[in-house]
Amino acid sequence: MERRRVWLQTMNISEMVLGANFTNNSFNCTIDGFKQVIYPIMYLLIFFLGAVGNSLSIYVFFQPSQRKTSVNIYMQNLAVSDLMFVSTLPFRATYFLLGSHWVFGDILCRIMTYILYVNMYCSIYFLTVLSVVRFIAIVYPFKRWKVTNMKYAKIICAAIWIFVLAASIPLLCKGVAGYDDPGKCLDLHPSNTHRLLIMNSFVLLVGFILPFCTIIVCYIFAIRALLKSRNPQCKKAVCHKKALSTIIITLILFLLCFLPYHILRTVHLMLSSCSPANLPLHKALVVTLCLAAMNSCLDPVLYYFAAENFKARIRSLYRR
Repeated sequence: MERRRVWLQTMNISEMVLGANFTNNSFNCTIDGFKQVIYPIMYLLIFFLGAVGNSLSIYVFFQPSQRKTSVNIYMQNLAVSDLMFVSTLPFRATYFLLGSHWVFGDILCRIMTYILYVNMYCSIYFLTVLSVVRFIAIVYPFKRWKVTNMKYAKIICAAIWIFVLAASIPLLCKGVAGYDDPGKCLDLHPSNTHRLLIMNSFVLLVGFILPFCTIIVCYIFAIRALLKSRNPQCKKAVCHKKALSTIIITLILFLLCFLPYHILRTVHLMLSSCSPANLPLHKALVVTLCLAAMNSCLDPVLYYFAAENFKARIRSLYRR
């Protein structure tokens, strides 16, 4: 229970720090005007691209003719998570277009924050498992591991959903934002910086550093295995190409979407004082949160290049 509370409070950090109006007698650190411009543009763009890309991906994955593999099961779950998240973006964009004023009610407000972090950490874990599966296909092609078995793939996906959904449940509690004003939603009130920094360290380790290191290890050993393979057969070479594509694209997604956000969130907590020098940091955190959200519209690129039979199915739909 205590771990769940720590996880919740840490996941609130980014919007806490983004929503605060850091002020003192000589300088106003608010960035509401900046958020009012950046968030609506980015959220609506991500909504359009993500809704089209993930809806099409889900349609392809659930076609009867689509080949059933553990990789596709993980990708199906990732696509569902992304589609669930992008469906909330019009509400988030509206909030910032109205000058950080929420008009959709308290319950929907809590659901917005809940879905944001459920998607972020489900995505991280699904991408990590995908990299592990593809790593095994390259390094241990003749061994059967549970993680590559369809039955266990479903169990692993269920475990990821249950863990992240359960850990995020306190986000649905009333008053979690720290504001009495019902018009405030996505802007969370700042709390004790030192305590938040400790909590951030926990989620940074469990939710990002460990998965990121896992992907890097998979990438390094996969490259080593491919370099040692001197006479790859044609069929084996195609398998290796898909496997390596999965790991490389996943690594790029982590570097582009999740790494900047987690770094800036941590730095912001360490340097959260109000000063003109820190204002660019506040704005940079807004940008990195947009990059993290962008992951939901970039995942279909992974499916196109790395999913089993996905590219052929898309082409057949296009020819109709």
